Amino acid sequence: MRSLRAAHGAISLRDCERSTTLTRTPLDIHPMKELQPPPLSMLDKYRGEDFQPLYTAKVRVTGGEAEHGRASGIARSDDGSLDLQLRLPQDLGGAGNGTNPEQLFAAGYAACFHGALNLLATQAKIPIAGAAVEAAVTFGRDPVDGLYMLTADIRIHLPGVDRAVAEELVRNTERLCPYAKMARHGITSVVALST
Repeated sequence: MRSLRAAHGAISLRDCERSTTLTRTPLDIHPMKELQPPPLSMLDKYRGEDFQPLYTAKVRVTGGEAEHGRASGIARSDDGSLDLQLRLPQDLGGAGNGTNPEQLFAAGYAACFHGALNLLATQAKIPIAGAAVEAAVTFGRDPVDGLYMLTADIRIHLPGVDRAVAEELVRNTERLCPYAKMARHGITSVVALST
């Protein structure tokens, strides 16, 4: 019998026919650690002269059915945690029915900002239960070069926190969050043809 190889074992075609939802990921094999925020030591200042990498995310996008990363791309991380189909939004003439780079960027930005906000609030002993960060990332035309650009609008909701305290917390978070720093100052980016 033919079999399909999964990340940590084999799945037979008979198993696939019996199950309408058969999903195996590395998380199925290894028990998940209890979810915890990172330690406050993440707020300690780094005093080195060069960039110190702490984590690198690697994602490969292929073109899929239409051979176009935005219209029908498949995005997969090297560790298997991310595996999704990309679709061109209906607003851009696509079919929709999938996520797109702007949504992924908005999710990353909002998650990072929320995490930094939480660390700073914890350090300052400011309770922020129910805090939410909304990121709206817009793809549009660039009036400078006539091509394309992104804009980001980040809205922070801190119910029950005094407005002056909340504003200071948001300003400090903006200085800490790498996505906010990237949006303000740019990012070191190397684009090169792979050999």
